[in-house]
Amino acid sequence: MYTETGIKNKENFVDEFAPLVKRIAYHMMAKLPASVQVDDLIQAGMIGLLDAINRYEGSYGRQFESYAAQRIRGSILDELRDADWLPRSIRKKMRQIEAAVNMLEQRNGCAPSEQDLAEELQISLDEYHATLQSARGAQLIYYEDFQQDDEEPFLDRLFIDEGGNPLNALVDESLRKLLVQAIENLPPREKMVMGMHYEQEMNLREIGEVMGVSESRVCQLHTQAIARLRSRLRNL
Repeated sequence: MYTETGIKNKENFVDEFAPLVKRIAYHMMAKLPASVQVDDLIQAGMIGLLDAINRYEGSYGRQFESYAAQRIRGSILDELRDADWLPRSIRKKMRQIEAAVNMLEQRNGCAPSEQDLAEELQISLDEYHATLQSARGAQLIYYEDFQQDDEEPFLDRLFIDEGGNPLNALVDESLRKLLVQAIENLPPREKMVMGMHYEQEMNLREIGEVMGVSESRVCQLHTQAIARLRSRLRNL
């Protein structure tokens, strides 16, 4: 791993620790939407590995592997953050809606209506709809959900076997089953929107034509469904 002059051979280090990059990337990929490409995560992870090789000054054993893993994970999170365009202010409002969904479901034992949620948030129904509209493109999973110091990290709780084979995480059905169950429990119109959008791959305009509502109304229903799903996943 060293040249004749005693200088580290970076190419050898990259070859040796490339499997670590793939292991971390595939483990994180198992918790991300299908729209995220694992090759992008691996590429970002390799940048983190190179950064670790350039910065590390200790002995190159188990300690380096731990240090490299942190840099690799951080580099992948940076890539996810850069791809995540939803403003923090809107994200904060979505978390408030998620909290309201959870509180009302716990209190009443059923899915709250839009009017119930607006009243819980102490805003008008029009303001509530405007918030949903402004969060157009809201995702089920954000990069922040991986952060250990996040206010409400929840994804890592769904995957207990952190040290297992990352390929097992890829075929693990746990998250998929939880999502299927949560979608089944959505109010009928929101369930219909999710089915047409993700299973039949219809766009919002096409869904609106089928349901006889505007595209903006479909957007609101989709965003509200996302809020309900995130709320339920957080409380598993």
